[in-house]
Amino acid sequence: MTVDAHLHLWDLDAIDYPWLTDRLAPINRSFGLDEVQPQLERAGVDRVVLVQAANSIEDSAAMFAVSSPLVAGVVAWVDLLDPATAARQLAGWEAHPGFVGVRHLIHDEPDPDWLARPAVRSSLALLADAGRAFDVVGVLPRHLEHAVAIADELPHLHLVIDHLGTPPVGGAGAGPWARLIRELAARPNVSVKLSGLTTLGGGSDAARLRPFVEHALESFGPSRVLYGGDWPVSTLAGDYAATHAVAVELIAGLSPAERHDVLSGAAERAYRLAAR
Repeated sequence: MTVDAHLHLWDLDAIDYPWLTDRLAPINRSFGLDEVQPQLERAGVDRVVLVQAANSIEDSAAMFAVSSPLVAGVVAWVDLLDPATAARQLAGWEAHPGFVGVRHLIHDEPDPDWLARPAVRSSLALLADAGRAFDVVGVLPRHLEHAVAIADELPHLHLVIDHLGTPPVGGAGAGPWARLIRELAARPNVSVKLSGLTTLGGGSDAARLRPFVEHALESFGPSRVLYGGDWPVSTLAGDYAATHAVAVELIAGLSPAERHDVLSGAAERAYRLAAR
């Protein structure tokens, strides 16, 4: 069993994705499940978690409308800046058995301290009470620092750090990223995704990514590291087969039980998939 815990779908004819511009021309088009399903099957992926790609109800509704046994869960969006609205939206998503978590594109917010806003923290408390996870798109050390604070403030909220917290692949050194990964790993309510790495500069060269992945595995342990393909963003660096092959190569040294954790068990626990 393999679960891809990070897959996107979008229809540009129906929904607005402001971040998709000509700068990202290769993926500035619509991507549906029918396009990726054969690639998933060839890679041996049995289930996927769909993850929001726009801060909009429309994007989330489109994911919930996808009818396929491949879809194990949906990480949706709610308006975290308005706790009353967030509560109503959460109640609406709860009607869908596949609802497993929430994400906001915090890396597109001009304010690096967006996660520290009182309204956001109040909404995250509602999410914690509902038993759903919160995905953190941490591209700055400041984002990860806020994730540490949230993990302490809301110990019953499960945080999932997307894309390994954006390690400085190709940079001068691990810097604050390595320290913050250790701090996050010290919080039992935090997991991390082995996703989006090939587009950070590593491409299909697993050797460039290995130090960062090994640090995350040593810090969190395989039981809290989730595999995610980040399709179709990952196609900027290669096709799905190449992305999956890099991930498999990076965890090849683990035991069979540990590889099972990364490829399935960690996602099932973080998003409570087994109960759905």
